[in-house]
Amino acid sequence: MTVITNNDRLQPINLFEYEKLAKEHMSQMTLDYYNSGAWDEITLRDNHAAFERVKLRPRILVDVSDRNLTTSILGQPLQLPLLIAPMAFQCLAHPDGEVATALAAASAGVGMVLSTLATKSIEEVATACDKFPDSLRWFQLYIHKDRGLARALVEKAYKAGYKALCLTVDAPVLGQRETDRRNEFALPPDLHLANLATISGLDISQEKGESGLVSYFAQQLNPAVTWHDLEWLQSLSPLPLVIKGILRGDDAVRAVEYGAKAIVVSNHGGRQLDGAIASLDALAEIVAAVDGKVEILLDGGIRRGTDILKALALGAKAVLIGRPILWGLAVAGQVGVSHVISLLQEELSVGMALSGCTKLEDIDPSLLTMPRL
Repeated sequence: MTVITNNDRLQPINLFEYEKLAKEHMSQMTLDYYNSGAWDEITLRDNHAAFERVKLRPRILVDVSDRNLTTSILGQPLQLPLLIAPMAFQCLAHPDGEVATALAAASAGVGMVLSTLATKSIEEVATACDKFPDSLRWFQLYIHKDRGLARALVEKAYKAGYKALCLTVDAPVLGQRETDRRNEFALPPDLHLANLATISGLDISQEKGESGLVSYFAQQLNPAVTWHDLEWLQSLSPLPLVIKGILRGDDAVRAVEYGAKAIVVSNHGGRQLDGAIASLDALAEIVAAVDGKVEILLDGGIRRGTDILKALALGAKAVLIGRPILWGLAVAGQVGVSHVISLLQEELSVGMALSGCTKLEDIDPSLLTMPRL
């Protein structure tokens, strides 16, 4: 695969190089929006540092000449245990935005979760992926104060063929991202909330001295949502419910009791409660708490294929990746996203070979040495 870059440079060979190159392709406001975390960004940094603290204990003298990276999530096959996390406003990175991301995911055989705050519509993304009818595509939902809006979004997603609802539960209010506040973050005039503007005329406006996203959350999203609302949400469609944003074992157990079919262990990429536990550090407790009743995924801090390996060894069925996808999108659109996915696939395959694993089922906790607390 060839990725066109500036000044005849060689194409990036890892996600960190994509991050550096992406800075040349985005405005400062966009870069700050994508890369920033809440407050002092302690949790943002710790998400990746958690992977560095966990060390691998490889098995030797195993025939690893053939390796199988395939898996399934909620019964849908994946070519590798990877989904693209829900991320808002992808057209800030590239004009094709979420459509390019979805096409790259579908062609690679990985999943994609489309954000409520997407800049391409539910229908646009679905239509673009018509030639991949079996692709794993979920819709991420924020519940607005207007329940009719939530109902309309769910109905649109179900009609367009999305395979699950992914409810984000860690954002009753928006975490304070100070760079967005300083930049007075807003969408440029030519970009809109593709699903919400057409239904209810909602959009991200310019706010003096404040991030427009903070104002949007305060005005539109419902901070009173509780466990009891999950029954109502599940009554809107037959789609299975995935809960994203759990960091505690007791909350994971309640999610199962209230009908969740999968859980995403996540701290919102360090963008909500600063000082919250790293996603990887929360994983083992949650896996133990649900005891195989639902599938567990992990989001936050993945930068190498060996990070995926470590997450799987701790009990995740798959991982979600966010910011690096945006870096690839900014650098080269769909081709860039495809290349980011392929880099992770290659690194996971090599990591498995060097750890003595021929298939994902071989990856277990015995491969790890955990840090002493």
